[in-house]
Amino acid sequence: MRRSPEEIAKMRRAGKVVAEMHAATRAAARPGVTTAELDAVARDVLDRRGATSNFLHYRGFPAVICTSPNDMIVHGIPGPYVLADGDLLSVDCGAIVEGYHGDAAFTMAVGDVTPEAARLIEVTERSLWAGIEQLRPGNRLNEVGRAVQAVAEGAGFSVVREYVGHAIGTAMHEEPQVPNYWPGQGGPLLKEGMVFAVEPMVNAGGPATELLEDGWSVVTADGRLSAHFEHTIAVTADGPEVLTLP
Repeated sequence: MRRSPEEIAKMRRAGKVVAEMHAATRAAARPGVTTAELDAVARDVLDRRGATSNFLHYRGFPAVICTSPNDMIVHGIPGPYVLADGDLLSVDCGAIVEGYHGDAAFTMAVGDVTPEAARLIEVTERSLWAGIEQLRPGNRLNEVGRAVQAVAEGAGFSVVREYVGHAIGTAMHEEPQVPNYWPGQGGPLLKEGMVFAVEPMVNAGGPATELLEDGWSVVTADGRLSAHFEHTIAVTADGPEVLTLP
């Protein structure tokens, strides 16, 4: 679906709220802090900005952010987990303004992390930007995944297959999906006004995943580290516009 300039303006406002949630949780995340405390920080941003959460109560999810440490790939539920020096932490969150959605994620180092962990963060973020660069009118959507895969696998890491990006607008998850790998065909033709959430999930080890008993938290099958970055991006005549930047 193609969005009007007025619709994209609302999504841009939602994106600014998401960016502020990122900045606030990143600043608060340090050894000794619980993931539940980070959720409270994000809720405060939503309240101050008059926005609502698209995560809270989504299929029963109990929080406004996902917090996924170390080998957890996505969808971690904030709670009593205490951050420790050396942790990798992924934070994923969204906001709704006037019925329009923003969605973004980042992975950060808590204190001092291993060189492998630092490189995983850097490569995953670089893979996101390589994918974003493909969001131009006339390109095919699945070129995003081809670019993500080339960066991630070129660095010796692997790309998660079971969880993908998506179109976004008046719902958080809209069709079509955006794979983070080359699925063998080009996919839909990109047109001005389309908006997508691109979100590579990159593992230090193999790509296999496991779902934990809570029904939400997804971890790497081999126990190796994982990182996750995401932005909401509009396809414009001038190229990709990232709506979830501060």
